Amino acid sequence: MVRLSRLLFIGLLAAAAAMATTPVASAGPPGPTLPSGAQNIAVPNGNKVFLVGHATGVQIYNCVGGTWSTTSTPRAVLVGNNDQFLADHFGGPTWQAKDGSKVVGTVVERATVDPSAVPWLLLTAVATAGPEGDRLAATTYVQRVNTTAGLRPTSTCDPAVDKPAEIPYTADNYFWKKTGGGA
Repeated sequence: MVRLSRLLFIGLLAAAAAMATTPVASAGPPGPTLPSGAQNIAVPNGNKVFLVGHATGVQIYNCVGGTWSTTSTPRAVLVGNNDQFLADHFGGPTWQAKDGSKVVGTVVERATVDPSAVPWLLLTAVATAGPEGDRLAATTYVQRVNTTAGLRPTSTCDPAVDKPAEIPYTADNYFWKKTGGGA
């Protein structure tokens, strides 16, 4: 009887431990902390973070009529916390994961948190694809936060002479999907 009680007790403990850790395991990474001046780039309720990538790359500006363009095209590589490759980031703006899936976004909101860096952004997914994989196929929003550098040159330029300016930058990219959506 004591052995049966002990087995029942151990079974109940194991079940309780499994239930206690299940919500944490499926919760995913937390969203970024947004300073007071960046609340406009918060993701709407009903979405959760499923992937975080740290971008290192350049913002590319073209010389137009003697000045550098006010818009840029990114070219960056995203890695995870383990420094493993997650995705390429390029014009569109587009992110393509190593499994071939991709998401194209459009800017919804901007926030200038650091005047010496490109703005923080909230982008909504306007197209997703997963022809070879599905890592990014469920993306609803992307946030670009914690930016450093990447601002356009303030100097004048000569379109006949100057090649595009590639300005180094870094950022964190948070990928969101609908709550309850597939991974």
